Amino acid sequence: MTLNYSISGGDFASAGNASSAVKSILKQLNIDNGTIKRVVISLYEAEVNVAAHADNGTITVDIDNVSVKMVICDSGPGIPDIELAMKEGFSTASAEVREMGFGAGMGLPNIKRNCDLLNIKSIPGEGTELNIEILLNQAKPTER
Repeated sequence: MTLNYSISGGDFASAGNASSAVKSILKQLNIDNGTIKRVVISLYEAEVNVAAHADNGTITVDIDNVSVKMVICDSGPGIPDIELAMKEGFSTASAEVREMGFGAGMGLPNIKRNCDLLNIKSIPGEGTELNIEILLNQAKPTER
């Protein structure tokens, strides 16, 4: 099953719509609550990152018998230093975004903590692509 969504930069009211829709579908598929929580957290954090940093973005979610794969692509400033961006508390969010309660520098670390596979490709000045995979009905590995 493949699902597609779009996100507009700055649209925090709609950030979370994709994760809510995917949550409903996973519940209908009788996926365990722990796995659903991991998917929702990962996808929501990615949605908020697009809203906070990019002009626009797309989400593709593929659900099969083994995993949930999510690809989030945006047109935005890109991430010049991915290693630095993965550190808890590091943020390039604007003051306006921070005043709204976003941009605490926990998005990418939260995604990494909740997924089984995370691959980030980014070109400064062009945009970022996140590839996230969460295995279904399995406990999260304790080490990577």
